[in-house]
Amino acid sequence: MLRSLRFAFRLVSMIVLLVAANGARADESTVYPIVIKHAFGTTVINKKPERVATVAWANHEVPLALGIVPVGFAKANFGDDDGDGLLPWVAEKLAELHADKPVLFDEGDGIDFEAVAATKPDVILASYSGLSQADYDTLSQIAPVVAYPEAPWSTDWRQMIRLNSAGLGMAAEGEALIAKIESEIAQTVSAHPELHGKSAMFITHLNATDLSTVNFYTTNDTRVKFFADLGLTSPKSVVEASAPGKFAGSISAERIDAFDDVDIVVTYGDKKLLDALDSNPLTSKMPAVEKGSLVMLGRNPLGTAANPTPLSISWVLKDYVDILAEAARKSK
Repeated sequence: MLRSLRFAFRLVSMIVLLVAANGARADESTVYPIVIKHAFGTTVINKKPERVATVAWANHEVPLALGIVPVGFAKANFGDDDGDGLLPWVAEKLAELHADKPVLFDEGDGIDFEAVAATKPDVILASYSGLSQADYDTLSQIAPVVAYPEAPWSTDWRQMIRLNSAGLGMAAEGEALIAKIESEIAQTVSAHPELHGKSAMFITHLNATDLSTVNFYTTNDTRVKFFADLGLTSPKSVVEASAPGKFAGSISAERIDAFDDVDIVVTYGDKKLLDALDSNPLTSKMPAVEKGSLVMLGRNPLGTAANPTPLSISWVLKDYVDILAEAARKSK
């Protein structure tokens, strides 16, 4: 089985390379106008965009993965160890494309509409974002906007690729990219059967000095959706606590026993948080904490990439799966 997976991975990779090499031919076959439906209505793109801008988290990774350098995209505000505004897999891709660093939008206080407008884009990609109606309306005065399909911050990596590649007039190339990533995931996960059927939840940033409330990502969040790609399931407790359209939820630590059906806990943090969870009279009773089946992600590239994106998946996949598998073994 492993041999066949490896063959499939090589075959899909060859297809992606062929599609990329014939990108101009594929573009010529794209029929315009392109109509894209999303949460705010419909966006019409009348001709192939030449200047692509993106806002919010990781949307720029789709054009980059397809060989297009955006004229501007959001500056990294998490996991950027060297302070250059680029996550390592993005910096690597720019180097591979022999491209200079584009304009980086500072979104610390929200979208910088003036900076986006200054790049004079033909399209703005935002399929993974938290755009409000006002944000969308303002951006639409600059260029056609590809927004999220249903709810804020709930677009999974496949949807991100499909919507953004459609906005580029490169839907076929987007599908080939999805197939390549899926093949790589399957090959990596096949080496860790211990993950199959284990339940996992993703707890958001916890304060080691105050564990009175446990905040967690719901089944609508991309981090949690990615668990299914890795052979994991969402426990009934998380499924039932996941409100429609909400990517996060919270529960009082006094009700921590609601999560007794969780095999693996993934969270951001370090040894200080781990010690706090172990010593807290409530959280320490959680089976995953008692057994040590926790994955602690710090403020580093691995922690950043737990939110799967087109370029980050390949960057951290093996390491992420390895530590999940270690936690799965402890959960027995």
